[in-house]
Amino acid sequence: MTILAVDCMGGDHGLAVTLPACRSFLQAHPEARLLLVGSGEALQQFHPRATHVPASEVVAMDDAVEVALRRKKDSSMRIAIQQVRDGKADAAVSAGNTGALMALARYLLKTLEGIDRPAIASPLPNAKGSATTVLDLGANVDCTEQHLLQFAVMGSALVAALSGRDQPSVGLLNIGEEVIKGNEVIKRAGELLRSAAAAGDLNFHGNVEGNDIFKGTTDIVVCDGFVGNVALKTSEGLASMIGGFLREEFSRNPLTKVSALLAYPVLSAFKKRVDYRRYNGAALLGLRGLVFKSHGSADAFAFEHALARAYDAARNKLLDRVETRIAHARPLLAGSAADAASIETLASE
Repeated sequence: MTILAVDCMGGDHGLAVTLPACRSFLQAHPEARLLLVGSGEALQQFHPRATHVPASEVVAMDDAVEVALRRKKDSSMRIAIQQVRDGKADAAVSAGNTGALMALARYLLKTLEGIDRPAIASPLPNAKGSATTVLDLGANVDCTEQHLLQFAVMGSALVAALSGRDQPSVGLLNIGEEVIKGNEVIKRAGELLRSAAAAGDLNFHGNVEGNDIFKGTTDIVVCDGFVGNVALKTSEGLASMIGGFLREEFSRNPLTKVSALLAYPVLSAFKKRVDYRRYNGAALLGLRGLVFKSHGSADAFAFEHALARAYDAARNKLLDRVETRIAHARPLLAGSAADAASIETLASE
């Protein structure tokens, strides 16, 4: 059995979304068990393969990080991550506050040796009918070249575990493909990535541009969290725009409705391909345990996909793969413990 700890109270909708998603997930995955973390009668006797783990508090979407770390010691988010730390669950899934989730995960699970900052990684749909994994998607706004190298190593392990491709290609997001393009951090990151490729740690393609994410030029695109988050929100906006376009065209005059009906199969298929709900479930990479972040506004369909991604990662030994790749690339990794120390200090104050 693969066991997932689910923060049932987190996100914009809480139990109204997480419980239907959990029920559908269990029906589709007979070898999975869930630890339902939170409060309420609905969590009790929910399913033969689901166990209720009580938690009396909830980390709100607008709670500051220090509130989650210092005040809400019995939150559903914290208790879910503790299940992973204590070996009771293989992975934790939450749709809650991203900053709080990252801070709690770093405090409770710690980072892997050689990793300075964990990163958020998630697939974005591309024109090839598959997905491009992008990281970081918002955890680290300012990054050094060492951070970008760490992201590339961890992203390679993630894609290898979930796709079966042992040497997925890595692209460094830049304003041009030429080596001379970009700021100093990007140029130095390119040098490190080329060195890692020469040492056999990465399959580095080179610099890529923003449109390459959606072309599917590489399996992985590495960038800082500011740029990555903009790309993520752009992808989600595209899916919403297509949905709005379809609704608008069907509400116009009869001639437009006929044209829309003829184009509907193609447009519908495209909308389905770029539907961000199908790619929901971002991995927090670099921790000594598996934690997955669902979109805060996810519906039951999207949250179920986040559960499925966490399940696949655990079943395919993602953590072991990340540790192996980091160990091999450690001579090039020069992480610092300063950020982790600041989290420890904040939690103990």
